[in-house]
Order: sequence, then C-alpha cells, then structure tokens
Amino acid sequence: MKTLVIVVHPNLKNSVINKMWAERLHQEKDITVHELYVAYPDGKIDVAHEQKLLLGHDRIVFQFPFYWYSSPSLLKEWQDVVLTYGWAYGSEGTNLRGKEFMLAISTGGPEAAYQAGGYNHYSMSELTKPFQATANLTGMRFLPTYTAQGVRFLTKEQVRESAEKLVEQLKASY
Repeated sequence: MKTLVIVVHPNLKNSVINKMWAERLHQEKDITVHELYVAYPDGKIDVAHEQKLLLGHDRIVFQFPFYWYSSPSLLKEWQDVVLTYGWAYGSEGTNLRGKEFMLAISTGGPEAAYQAGGYNHYSMSELTKPFQATANLTGMRFLPTYTAQGVRFLTKEQVRESAEKLVEQLKASY
C-alpha cells in the first residue's frame, strides 16, 4: 500500500512532534512525505501536481497541529483548489473513490481537554467531522485518527514513541 502523508505545519523546523513524525516517516519506503509549506511557501498550489500525487497513492493522510479546532490555513486552501468538483466529487469526480483517508493530529492541550465536559467541550471526533465529511463526499474510507495530545508536556522519548506508533498505524491494514 502506497501512503501519501501531507504534512501541514507553518513552522515545521521549530516543531517538536510534527517534525519528529515527518523525519521518521521519511525513512519508510512506501510512504511519501509531502510538506505543503515547503512545497508552496508562497501559498500558490500546483493543482495538477497535487492531483497526480493523490492518484499515485492508496492511502492519504493529513498530518497537522490542531489550530483553532481545525488545520493550518494552507491545508484548507489545498482542499479548496485540489479537491474540485468533477475531479474529487460529483457525478464525474471519482478519482479518490476507494482510497483510504486518515488524520494524524497533534494538540498542545491534553486529551482531557477534548471531550464533553472538558476545556474545549467537544471530542476530537466531533471537531474533525468536516474531515470525515470530506472523506464521505469524495468516496474515501475514513480511518481512525492518530492523535498525540498534550504534546507540550511530552518527553523526547515520548515524542519518539509517538512517531513509532504513527508508523505502526500507517502500516496497519483496516
């Protein structure tokens, strides 16, 4: 299975966990790591290139830090221009149908903050419903989300362990 991990972090070089995840994923032969902010520092996305990348992979993963209950802005722009009507959805838009889709998300706040009664009042599953809806609209199968929460409080060893667990989940069969 060929996996495309689209890493979306506006300051990856200063990240702790997303940087470690990307570095670890680069070591895997069946995983393509595509860093959007590196590829498009000006925010101008090459739609044809992105669509070709999607076509060449079986599993699509969005990796990002959770910002304001969503993804960094470049991923939203990417979705707007790449996942177009007639290509990704609609009666003629069947290019992603049957592919697998997954999220790999990090949060600064602890897991307890992301549940009913917690600081943010909603679970990660509730907050990621728009991504699940995207999978549904495009005909992709939404896989369980990989999350690392409370990353500000993790040790270096825990960060390394989270990278290994991410690799394990990406290689899992569903």
